[in-house]
Amino acid sequence: MKKVPIAPRPGWQAFAESVGFQFHTIDNEPYWDESAYYQFSLAQIEDDLEAPTEQLHQMALDLIPDIIRSEQQLSQLGIPEPFWDAVKDSWQRAEPHLYGRMDFAYDGKGPAKLLELNYDTPTSLYETGFFQWVWLEDQQMRGLLPAGADQFNSLQDKLEQAFAELPLPRPFYFSSVTESQEDKGTVDYLMDIALQSGLDSRYIQLEQIGDIDGQLVDLEGYPIQGLFKLYPWEFMLQEEFAGTILSSDTRFLEPLWKLLLSNKGILPLLWQKYQGHPNLLPAFFDDGKTALNPGWVRKPLFSREGANVELITPQGEKLQQGGPYTDSGYIRQAFAPLPRFGDSYTLIGSWVVGDLAAGIGIREDNSLITKDSSRFLPHIILD
Repeated sequence: MKKVPIAPRPGWQAFAESVGFQFHTIDNEPYWDESAYYQFSLAQIEDDLEAPTEQLHQMALDLIPDIIRSEQQLSQLGIPEPFWDAVKDSWQRAEPHLYGRMDFAYDGKGPAKLLELNYDTPTSLYETGFFQWVWLEDQQMRGLLPAGADQFNSLQDKLEQAFAELPLPRPFYFSSVTESQEDKGTVDYLMDIALQSGLDSRYIQLEQIGDIDGQLVDLEGYPIQGLFKLYPWEFMLQEEFAGTILSSDTRFLEPLWKLLLSNKGILPLLWQKYQGHPNLLPAFFDDGKTALNPGWVRKPLFSREGANVELITPQGEKLQQGGPYTDSGYIRQAFAPLPRFGDSYTLIGSWVVGDLAAGIGIREDNSLITKDSSRFLPHIILD
């Protein structure tokens, strides 16, 4: 695994905007960065990332039957008690799921260490599945990358296959919050893939979803039978229409049972059952008040983009990121250093579609805590 400088494609920003990548620059700072790429060997991809991703995914799924039978574990995961039965029913009905992303600390040498599961509303989908693949082809045509270079990236193909095969109602709605350009771009990408697979797909802003007679409805008052929502379940269950979720006939992507896997409480449960697994870090539930020792990280159960994370390196360096996630429980996880390349720390996101590994996306930050200001860089496979 190495980082290699490369000349960016002339005019790539205009091309990005022409294909819907409006968030390539965020707050006047680059989000997409093609001034360099990461290079992996095939063995690093297949043995250290692809295989562990599928194994860890199955391990997480295998926890669910135990969790839904345990009031203690449901409480530890911060699941509101009024929704316990609905979560159980969602799992027992085998409601289908679409995708997820695992974040790993990996330096190309030792086992990749699982930092968290983003299994409800993972982003960086478009840039992983589409834009970095186009970058690879363009740079090969320009002669800046070898013709034999490949990429661990079947994400778009697997998503299209999933939409073609999942038993989804028609029409099927896609939704995001109005103010997030990145979320809208992600949803537009998914909706385009669904349309290509033959699914009757329609967009609705989350704020436009109505509630009539215990059913979620669209702007014309028609029941929404199927909904992909790029909005966290833990927020959904706090909305005024949360009770309607229990009475509605809406089929959700992601299903309600994904709430069990999409918060960081799953990490101590994984460690309890699979203690010593080479891809897991020691992790425990935490009261959020006990002093943190060197070599540990504290994370809220529900947190995104590094918000409210604090850590102390084994050398005693303290880092803390502010944020809004102060009203849930916490976990404590052993510190796993992100590899450093120059002034940047590198995080690998490994995607799952259905139950199969589907590719990776790489983000860099100038901090050991990867935040919403991180940059996305492409990668190649070359032996």
